[in-house]
Amino acid sequence: MQNDPFMRTYSPRQEAIARAAQQQTGVQTAAATRPASSGSSVDLLAPYMVTREPYYRGVSDEIELYEAAYSVRMPMMLKGPTGCGKTRFVEYMAWKLQKPLITVACNEDMTASDLVGRFLLDSNGTRWQDGPLAVAARHGAICYLDEVVEARQDTTVVIHPLTDARRVLPLEKKGELIQAHPDFQIVISYNPGYQSLMKDLKQSTKQRFGALDFNYPEHDTEAEIVAHESGVSLDVAKNLVHIGERARNLKGHGLDEGLSTRMLIYAGSLIAKGVAPLAACRVALVRPITDDADMRDALDSAVTTYF
Repeated sequence: MQNDPFMRTYSPRQEAIARAAQQQTGVQTAAATRPASSGSSVDLLAPYMVTREPYYRGVSDEIELYEAAYSVRMPMMLKGPTGCGKTRFVEYMAWKLQKPLITVACNEDMTASDLVGRFLLDSNGTRWQDGPLAVAARHGAICYLDEVVEARQDTTVVIHPLTDARRVLPLEKKGELIQAHPDFQIVISYNPGYQSLMKDLKQSTKQRFGALDFNYPEHDTEAEIVAHESGVSLDVAKNLVHIGERARNLKGHGLDEGLSTRMLIYAGSLIAKGVAPLAACRVALVRPITDDADMRDALDSAVTTYF
């Protein structure tokens, strides 16, 4: 399970196992009453614990709203442009709630078996291996499906029984019905800007979730985030945010997407390492986002305005 590329995109921390061993939670009780695919719940979920506080700067009431949603185990949908902090928010909330987080990076080749599990053949014959969704539902973790619209609709439909009053996951190939652990919650995210008739969630899926809208923060808040994450001064961070805002105004006028907060942090990180600001912005901001010569010239001009 640990080496399955669909099982974890979230990197486990070094001290996670030691921390999990010290925690006396309801997971151990649940392990005694639920059949596990292998090992105890604590051992299985230890790599998914967020043991250090991720930096997250709240911009509205999203933290309080998510806590309320988790208290009733409401499935949640995070909507917003790329690089605006959706994944960091989920990591922060998992840390704050002290719940393990299993992240799945969705893609068009992902099948239902990649989510729920499959039979594997080894030297002892066949054995069942739970997928990430089954692990989370069985043992009580937050399962985060990142960019869920990248997955095929016939794949995402497997989450439906977990996102209503039933809270069950049928393992049809195994002939088992998993009753979701009391701590289980499912969270999905996607970028509405990439929606199309072919890539969008069904209404039957959307209406099973509560939703939080994310966007790029206000100027001063975003500058604080860039300065904290990259290590540059606040003045340099503000200049980077100015560049980002000017680029975002070009969305739909030559750019498919504006400069994300993540990209501004990348540029700031290069500057903090001694790279000249003009070169850092070209590498981290201008070149990745467009190949159009005129658009590159326009973005270069915005960079030279502030650096």
